[in-house]
Amino acid sequence: MIAINIHEAKTKLSALIAAIEAKGEMVMICRNGKAVAQLGPARAVKNPLKQNGRLKGVVFKVDPSLPLSAEEWPKNLR
Repeated sequence: MIAINIHEAKTKLSALIAAIEAKGEMVMICRNGKAVAQLGPARAVKNPLKQNGRLKGVVFKVDPSLPLSAEEWPKNLR
């Protein structure tokens, strides 16, 4: 882990990002000798549009985006 003060981090930000990319390095940013922030590699982001494997067999017989008719609503909610 690299520990660096705020002023030096601003000055060397590009080099710090390069170290994070290349080596997966963690960077602790300090103010007056106390840690205030941490930089590290970004976590992989899941594609929210990817189909969920557990829902593979689900088939909609009716379009769920269509509004219900008056008869389809439960009686207590009409």
